[in-house]
Amino acid sequence: MPPTFTLSDFDFPLPEALIAQQPAPKRTQSRLLHVKDKTQRDDLRFEDIVERLSPGDLLVLNDTRVIKARLRGTKADTGGKVEVLVERPLGQDSAIAQIRASHPPAVGSRLVFEHHNGFRTGAKVVDRDGRFFLLAFSANIWLVLDLLGEVPLPPYIKHAADGGDAERYQTVYAQKPGAVAAPTAGLHFDTELLARVQAKGVLVRTLTLHVGAGTFLPVQDNDISKHRMHHEWYCIEQPLVDAVNATRAAGRRVVAVGTTSMRALESASLTGTLRAGEAETDLFITPGFNFHTVDRLITNFHLPKSTLLMLVSAFAGYDTVMAAYRHAVEHGYRFFSYGDAMLLERNHDALAC
Repeated sequence: MPPTFTLSDFDFPLPEALIAQQPAPKRTQSRLLHVKDKTQRDDLRFEDIVERLSPGDLLVLNDTRVIKARLRGTKADTGGKVEVLVERPLGQDSAIAQIRASHPPAVGSRLVFEHHNGFRTGAKVVDRDGRFFLLAFSANIWLVLDLLGEVPLPPYIKHAADGGDAERYQTVYAQKPGAVAAPTAGLHFDTELLARVQAKGVLVRTLTLHVGAGTFLPVQDNDISKHRMHHEWYCIEQPLVDAVNATRAAGRRVVAVGTTSMRALESASLTGTLRAGEAETDLFITPGFNFHTVDRLITNFHLPKSTLLMLVSAFAGYDTVMAAYRHAVEHGYRFFSYGDAMLLERNHDALAC
């Protein structure tokens, strides 16, 4: 029987000073902790990742692009302030969103958004499902976000988004708009480092998973089996499937850059065979999960009690990960989106203890 974990098992003391508020001056200057097992780990710079990869390995990137998903406006009837975080655009004129306000807007009410250049538009609250609202916009939603939206920095980054964030809270290989949070493990790569990786003979391929605002939702129950993940859309194309199969046939390793790449790959291979296509995933990976595709994971350091900490514990082993996190705190690694990175090896014990 696999061990039973509760939410409190994934807590750890984290000094607030270690929560990165700004990225490293240069993307590749962040630190990298290579975690081999419970007792073996190496303190590196992220650019050392080139030496930790081998010719024939496959590096899988998530090419989603962060949209300016945060809107600030007012309620049309009262003038009360609202902050809208778009979870997912639906076509050209509607979206699923979270709304922060002193009192949640009622279904049927209208919101107003305007810009200092005179652009003004609105949205009607069509429906509500828990913390998520369905909004119908009066103008093209992509135009609204482009003109009025802000980069949706995570809640633990305390400064308002600026021009620097618009560039650094985006991977250099971002292509397909739709995410409202960055696949942050990819923030450490620049074009030069990717070129060095490829020059070594490492194959680089992409998939798309649009990270949703639900990624920041906390686990509420100590019984983690009761938690339900938010849905995220992903697409894996046949050339990536072919590359994964060729890599495995050659005895090389599939390296996922980020938990989003991992989640897409493992969602598409739940049957044991990776399949191309697009789908919605609400896969919740906890210790005991049977991995089928990914051999190594590049990831940032995650929040205490988070689903992402549970995912990496499932992949590399609970004791291994918690020991690595203690090491990271003791050695001053920087945490979360703008923080440092880890390279994790898959624990082939199916129970990932």
